[in-house]
Parts: sequence; structure tokens; C-alpha cells
Amino acid sequence: MKSLWKLMLGMVALSISLSVFSAEAQSQEAKSQEAKSQEAMINSQDPYAMVESVANKTFARFHQDIDLIKSNPDHLKRIVSEELMPYIDYKYAAYKVMGSHLRESTPEQREAFAEAFKGYLIATYAQAFTEYTNQAVEFEPAKNFSNEKMVDVNVQIIEQGRPPIKLQFRARRLKDDSWKAFDLVAEGVSLLSSKSAELTNLIRQQGIDHVIGLLKQHGDSHISLQKKGSK
Repeated sequence: MKSLWKLMLGMVALSISLSVFSAEAQSQEAKSQEAKSQEAMINSQDPYAMVESVANKTFARFHQDIDLIKSNPDHLKRIVSEELMPYIDYKYAAYKVMGSHLRESTPEQREAFAEAFKGYLIATYAQAFTEYTNQAVEFEPAKNFSNEKMVDVNVQIIEQGRPPIKLQFRARRLKDDSWKAFDLVAEGVSLLSSKSAELTNLIRQQGIDHVIGLLKQHGDSHISLQKKGSK
């Protein structure tokens, strides 16, 4: 089960990321211009187009940076930070994970929890990237979402010799009519709901500040490349 979820998480990272690569020698101004140019290519007003186009760019980024990843696995965190997180509503997801404890927390605790949860997601998805082995991704045709506030983008992960893995990327419409993803449903199981059950229990048992510390600890962990054949 853990191995399956690592694959699911890896495909999230691969399927909702944007490629914005620039050499270290470039100036800050050049980097900023390149990032703006790449972001303009992503139609965040259309959740279906966003997921598919971001996925295609991510495959290119992953292959382009493979030598950097091999020499420094923590480079995967940079990829996730630059490519995935701009399209993840991590604060909304964090508040959903807190559940009923959200009302009991202070504004400072909510902010700290959201930032720690963001770091947790970055480290988790970065580690999941090590599971990537050229799986193919098939996207469902776009549907009419003009009157929708939330949509599920259905995707299948195709790997030779294995049954397709069915995923849903849950996205929500923001006030400016742009869309961001906030959850992954893998084979009918919501990753957000699973994490909420885990963390709300910890908050109840040990307090929100303790859980914030655990999230930060995970977020600070280094990425280790998986050896072929290891589990």
C-alpha cells in the first residue's frame, strides 16, 4: 500500500507541475522574465487544460534536470517548489486537514500550520519523484465547467504489464476565476481525507504545535534516491 501511494504521489508531482528551468549563471532579471513567460503558457482559467499542459512541461523538466537530480537529490524539492506549488491551494488543503481543530487554533497557529504543511507537501512530492520511471499519463476530455466551483480531472496512469491506475485531481475555482488543485483521489481514496484523519488524531492527542513541529521536521528532511529494485 505504501508503495502504491508513493507512486500516486509521484504522479501528482508529475501531473500538476510547470517547467521553469534557467541556468544558475542567469541573472535574477532573466530568471523572472523566463518564469513569467512560462507561466503565461499555462491556462489556469481552465482546470483540464492546466493539468494536461503542466504535466507535459513537467516531463520535459524532469528529463532536463536528471543530471542535477542524480548529483543532488534535494534538487527535486526545487522542482516541486517552482513547478508544483504555484498550482496547489496548499492553504485550503491545510485548513481541510485541520478539520474541527481549525476553529480552536489561533491565527498564528493556522498560518504556521499552513506553511509547515506546504513544506511537508514539497518534501513528500519530491521524494515521490524518485519513483518516476516513464509512466504514461492519459487525460479525460474536458467537460463544461462554466458553472462549476469544483471539478475532478480524471487521469489514468499507464504502465506496461500493470492495470491502469485511476486518479482524480480535485480542483477548485478561486475568486479571480483561476483554478488550483487541492486533492488527489487515487482508486477512490482521497489523499486529503487520509491525511486529515492522521493529523487530526495527532492534534487531539499531542496538540497543534507538536504537529506543526512534526510537519516542519518532515519538510526539512533530505531526499534519497531509490535504488532500482528497492522498496
